Amino acid sequence: MLEMNPAKLVSTPRLERSFPNIFPLKKPSSLLRLRICETDLGKRDRAMLELMYATGVRVAELTKLNLGHIDFKNRLIRVTGKRRKERIVPFGEPALDALKVYLDVREGFLEAAPVSEREPEALFLNYQGTRITTRSVGRMVEKYIRICAGRYDISPHALRHSFATHLLDSGADLRDIRELLGHARLSTTRKSTRTSQWKS
Repeated sequence: MLEMNPAKLVSTPRLERSFPNIFPLKKPSSLLRLRICETDLGKRDRAMLELMYATGVRVAELTKLNLGHIDFKNRLIRVTGKRRKERIVPFGEPALDALKVYLDVREGFLEAAPVSEREPEALFLNYQGTRITTRSVGRMVEKYIRICAGRYDISPHALRHSFATHLLDSGADLRDIRELLGHARLSTTRKSTRTSQWKS
């Protein structure tokens, strides 16, 4: 019987680093242009999809957004990320238009909630009129991804990784992308991006 393990001195092999799954460049466009039913819920879903892809916010950050966090005039959102660190992220016209359409029906959601449970400051509400949860957002995004992308191994987080990768492929500086994503380290941002192989 050996008194020590001879394999203890052998270093373990380096595991291949897995990259996050993202949409090919054309897929987010087709996802966001998907014919979502023109119900109030559909208008809300489109606003969430547009904002997630336009800003790269985490699902948890999206659900915490309040109306007061949106600067509609300058197209900016104030996001509270991990460790309560705040950042300002710009968004484009498509997200702004989708938000305006959603805000026209948002009051109807709010009125559906009991007065004691209403959160009038919350930006995105569920059908019961209360703040939407991360689980609900996950189910919503997965539903549309399955319809449009035809892939089952892409999570809601794919919109965040796609946002970062497509910015990088368009010439944005990695340090600027890091600020937009709210990463503490540049190495984390590198892990969140893929190369222009996805342009095809």
